[in-house]
Amino acid sequence: QVQLVESGGGLVQAGGSLRLSCAAAGGTFSIGGMGWFRQAPGKEREFVAAIRWSTSITTYADPVKGRFTISRDNAKNTVYLQMNSLKPEDTAVYYCAARRSVFTQYDSWGQGTQVTVSS
Repeated sequence: QVQLVESGGGLVQAGGSLRLSCAAAGGTFSIGGMGWFRQAPGKEREFVAAIRWSTSITTYADPVKGRFTISRDNAKNTVYLQMNSLKPEDTAVYYCAARRSVFTQYDSWGQGTQVTVSS
């Protein structure tokens, strides 16, 4: 499995921006795609955004479209989530995940990073 380490979370006021990073190590040759998920207190984990490793094709959940951008740096084995126009409802623990292809489940997960947006 791939080891994933997130960073970049923190506290920001509504309307502000944050950039999350997720560095992958070990077995990175097997990565077909990576994604970001989030889990707010008392809620289930939900999909945020995903990117295909070879083509950079991206997908986004409706609540973040137009505000969040996922990107990757293959040379650094790192995926980013640029979050702009943050809202209090974006407050959650954000997790990155990796999978071998778009036809498989995400099977490698990071430890999560807290994002708190104050109103």
